Amino acid sequence: MAKTITVYSTNTCAYCLQVKKWLTAKGLPYQEINLDQQPEHIDDLLKVSGQMAVPVTVVTDEDTKQQSVTVGWNLPKLTDAVKDMLNQLPASA
Repeated sequence: MAKTITVYSTNTCAYCLQVKKWLTAKGLPYQEINLDQQPEHIDDLLKVSGQMAVPVTVVTDEDTKQQSVTVGWNLPKLTDAVKDMLNQLPASA
């Protein structure tokens, strides 16, 4: 089950930095969409989350296209969304 992670962020968002640091520390690859640098993606953010707040982390199952959307720095929800990805990592991650 392949999954992709997308993080919507802005330049001044401290919680965005926390999400990205956590994903990196866990060895999980992600795509960042910085809305300050790519404002054309604001509509995408609104469609997926229903709001303008960041960070928004979207974990997409590439087989089913099902998405888990985490708004803000919500470690329990984020961990749950990527738990099967974490289980596939080597034990040192």
